[in-house]
Amino acid sequence: MLLSPAYTYPDQLDTQLRQQGYAVLSPRGVGELCGCAVEELQALRPSWDALAPDNYLKDGGRYRKRRHSCFVVEGDQLTLAPHRAHWQPVEYNALHGGMQRWFEPMETAVAQSPAWSRLLRALARTSSALKGARPWYVEAHQFRIDTEGGIGRPTPEGAHRDGVDLVAVFLVGRENIKGGETRVFQADGPAGQRFTLTQPWSLLLLDDERVIHETTPIQPVGPHGHRDTLVLTYRAGNFQGD
Repeated sequence: MLLSPAYTYPDQLDTQLRQQGYAVLSPRGVGELCGCAVEELQALRPSWDALAPDNYLKDGGRYRKRRHSCFVVEGDQLTLAPHRAHWQPVEYNALHGGMQRWFEPMETAVAQSPAWSRLLRALARTSSALKGARPWYVEAHQFRIDTEGGIGRPTPEGAHRDGVDLVAVFLVGRENIKGGETRVFQADGPAGQRFTLTQPWSLLLLDDERVIHETTPIQPVGPHGHRDTLVLTYRAGNFQGD
């Protein structure tokens, strides 16, 4: 049986993040937060069918496809940054850290859509409420984890932090799979929660300084099983690797 998350009302989001280090919004809550209809976000979903293979998986897997682009949000100004490699230190990603990983950029139609702009600016305001107002350096990752090879691993690096200030994980869709349970733990204590995101455009927000997270492997229950997500990371100061 899938455990459903406890959803937070948008007007309680900042308090929830400060108190427990994470919060989950329903699709309706996401729409209220960023001022757009869920249907506008759903219109972005076909772009997940055009993701390129991730050729950097050190476990030899071929189960992950992705695109990656970077943005800077300063106040209400959203700027697309020059395309760059994704880089993490080994302290945060023991499996794939310490290497420059170049992925195909997001499609222009997605990066320039009004719903995308409102989404990134809304989460920048959430980041500022949690950490203080400043420019935010945002890395956007579109992921598809598939089960064509039998098992897909959303977080092959295991439970981890990302080395940023705020992490936003949207479930975009899941088809013909079982598994994919989200687990959130205190970084400095035993407390943890587990649940499964099932509703398209539901959102898990994480104070990366206070919690670690992972998602369990997925297995097929029918043809073409996959799990699509959008991960946005917000970091003060600069992008990782600068």
